[in-house]
Amino acid sequence: MKLVSYLQDGHDHLGLLLNDYVYNLEAVHPELPNSMGMLLNYWEDSFPLLQDIEKSIEQGRVGKEKGQPLAQVQLLAPVPFPSSCRDGYAFRQHVEAARRNRNVPMIPEFDQYPIFYFTNHHSIQGPGKVRCMPDHFEKLDFELEVAIVICKGGRNIHAEEADSYIGGLMIMNDMSARRLQMEEMLLNLGPAKGKDFSTIIGPVLVTLDELAAFEVPAKEGHTGKNWNLPMKCFVNGVQVSDGNVNQMDWTFAEIIERCSYGVDLHAGDVIGSGTVGTGCFLELNGTGKLNNPDYKEQWLQAGDVVEMEVGALGRLTNTIVAEDTGWSILKRKK
Repeated sequence: MKLVSYLQDGHDHLGLLLNDYVYNLEAVHPELPNSMGMLLNYWEDSFPLLQDIEKSIEQGRVGKEKGQPLAQVQLLAPVPFPSSCRDGYAFRQHVEAARRNRNVPMIPEFDQYPIFYFTNHHSIQGPGKVRCMPDHFEKLDFELEVAIVICKGGRNIHAEEADSYIGGLMIMNDMSARRLQMEEMLLNLGPAKGKDFSTIIGPVLVTLDELAAFEVPAKEGHTGKNWNLPMKCFVNGVQVSDGNVNQMDWTFAEIIERCSYGVDLHAGDVIGSGTVGTGCFLELNGTGKLNNPDYKEQWLQAGDVVEMEVGALGRLTNTIVAEDTGWSILKRKK
């Protein structure tokens, strides 16, 4: 099933997307939670009811008067107010290429345990405009990923049982201001200002039952579900990235295990996969220059349209917008 959050009358609402029509779940069944945050907190009680409602819509027992065409809906991030947001580092191809392009060897610790960092969960957004400050345009980058949302609380969760804590998958674009990121991480802390201005998820949350047909085994030596879902990114209509979720080395189950060690995970926590191979300009530019010293770097500019497409998860579209200011923190450096 595909779930969305959308804006109406100044509030976020929970909707079920079926055949390009968004059904207002509160109008369909008044006992259902009216927001994604509430749904995730009552997931185990509410999900069976959601499945019944989806069947009722498919069978015509719930009419379109309970919803509206998708084209008329202002979509938000599917999880508009996550309780936290972590981002992983699951794709070996991306890590290996990025290190090769910097002329440093592959780090053996990558194969020993999954890592992650916390990003700004208040900067989560969905489809639409991405507002950027002048310093963000110093090597502004996209990052093609997928993300999960936690649907029940847990602590010290073993990978073997961790998939039951996943509410669904969605596309994620971990926006990056590379100059800010590279400068501050010279101090071995971060990323911070290079990442905290925007993380994009959406356009829908697709539940695991709908993804069952795409399941594939985890890579050898790993535990948890994986999915055969092609991943692409287009900038101004030109394809720049090509990968697949099934290339994840560390599974979401293993990342959950690491995240939950000695820590409570909460319903509504969002966790990203990390960047797929070829999934950002930082990697693409490095590879291009390695192969051709005259390669011209490409970074995102104001007015650019970034479209991410992942099989079964939809298409996430954003436009880069420059804030009307000359304010620069790079110029404030001592």
